[in-house]
Amino acid sequence: MLDLSPTRRRFIAQTSAAVATLAAPWSVRADSRTLKILVGFPPGGGTDAIARLLADPLREVLGMPVVVENRAGAGGQLAAQALKAAPADGYTVLLSHDHTVSILPLVLRNPGFDPARDFVAVGGLATFVNALAVSAGTPARSLREFVQWVRGQGGKAAVGIPAPASVPQFLVQVLARQQQLDLVPVPYRGSAPMMADMLGNQIPAGVGSIPDFIDHHKAGKLHVVAVMGRQRQPALPDVPTFAELGVAGFEEVPFYGLFAPAGTPAARLAQLDAALAKVLAQPALRERLTAMGLNVGHMSGEQLAARERTYREVWARIIRDSGFQPQ
Repeated sequence: MLDLSPTRRRFIAQTSAAVATLAAPWSVRADSRTLKILVGFPPGGGTDAIARLLADPLREVLGMPVVVENRAGAGGQLAAQALKAAPADGYTVLLSHDHTVSILPLVLRNPGFDPARDFVAVGGLATFVNALAVSAGTPARSLREFVQWVRGQGGKAAVGIPAPASVPQFLVQVLARQQQLDLVPVPYRGSAPMMADMLGNQIPAGVGSIPDFIDHHKAGKLHVVAVMGRQRQPALPDVPTFAELGVAGFEEVPFYGLFAPAGTPAARLAQLDAALAKVLAQPALRERLTAMGLNVGHMSGEQLAARERTYREVWARIIRDSGFQPQ
């Protein structure tokens, strides 16, 4: 039997530990650093809720702390600017839907970021649809009844939107033009304060995502009367699409995805995307996200980037045709 000196045995033990650490995959090796998920909207809204649902399973898969940081304001613009300024090391990502990464660059002259230059897609997790909902204090229970009610109010009504110059705003404008109504989009700083006013009957209607509305709709505290998209949503099978009701142009549905600063190493992006795919395969998480009105499905970074480009092209035409001038 080989008799090794204490110094030699210590060297072998240290070398073996180092080799084991290098061989262990990053996704299961404990990491003392923290993954930060930026959210551009206040706590209590749909995007915030999704981020917090993702945080725990990502923490388990990645073997590292995961925190959600709300940088609310300007329709996600502040969070996007924070992502641009973050180190490109794979420890800061932005959970965003279409408004921040696709719409803001079309409606602002200087948003402070260029998605094509400053961001890279990590992976997508779901698509969703926006919807028109009316407050419980409004007697309408369908789009036709809402239009009739507005006409009974002199043809004018306020409609809440989560952010100015957003898809909900353009939907309100198209609906007003088609129905010959004076619908006034009222912008909020995210969906949470808009929902508070709708539930308090301070505003008769609002346009937002199904995750924002679905629980209150099921509880009868407000009523979703129409949804965007090419087909009815499984979470709300009795609610017709705008296209069914004769309001065309809102068939392309938005998305949720994770984005990182440009320059983030490809290997780290692949690791984060693999972790996202793994957590989205968990039945319990998929069930909770689906119950919120999301159409859950993993998209690779390449697939998410392609969807974002297509979506931006569609809305560039809608915004241009509306006559809107970037602010």
